[in-house]
Amino acid sequence: MRQLYHYWFCPYSRKTRIAMLEKSLEFELKLELPWKRRHEFLILNPAGTVPVLIEEDGMTISGNNPLMEYLQETYPKQDFLGSDPQERAEVRRLVEWFDIKFNREVTDLIITEKVKKRYLKQGTTEASVIRFAGQNIKHHLQYIEYLADRRNWLAGNDFSYADISAAAHLSCVDFFGGVPWDDFKTARDWYARIKSRPSMQVILKDNIAGLSPASHYKDLDF
Repeated sequence: MRQLYHYWFCPYSRKTRIAMLEKSLEFELKLELPWKRRHEFLILNPAGTVPVLIEEDGMTISGNNPLMEYLQETYPKQDFLGSDPQERAEVRRLVEWFDIKFNREVTDLIITEKVKKRYLKQGTTEASVIRFAGQNIKHHLQYIEYLADRRNWLAGNDFSYADISAAAHLSCVDFFGGVPWDDFKTARDWYARIKSRPSMQVILKDNIAGLSPASHYKDLDF
């Protein structure tokens, strides 16, 4: 069986898992904590990052965007990229928005303070950093509302990698109750649709030793 090396709070790992589940691909999860920089894992991916996919024939694919492109080209039955160049450009634009801008301004700040510092024993959580991320996420939720109010899904009529990327990042932050859903009803309604998908429900059921999610995290009617 194919194997996927992942880390719970890596949004790119979550993104890959959702895409593979949507494509009905079977795989075995292998937990990898990237900061440990295990020699055996570095052989698979010298960059030392997750996700990493090992196919049944032993082929190894690593890297966030390369993995998405690989899944799209190798298992094209479920198309999450779009049917024409304009659609694909918009999906890729929004994927970049969440994977780079949202990650830099929100996800990475929260995960560093809430998770990495704990595992690496790098001191206490900086409340000022959490507040900064909390202000940043409001601008992103406003943008999600703008898109969701005008389109069926974020990039257009169809569910796409844009929705998958956004949901992957938001779910990481939402685990810690860091998303002010009550102030952004349209964004919340869009995310509720994502949460109702079987692929996302699998992600939300992860049991993470030593950490408990916010009370609404798994609730479909939040």
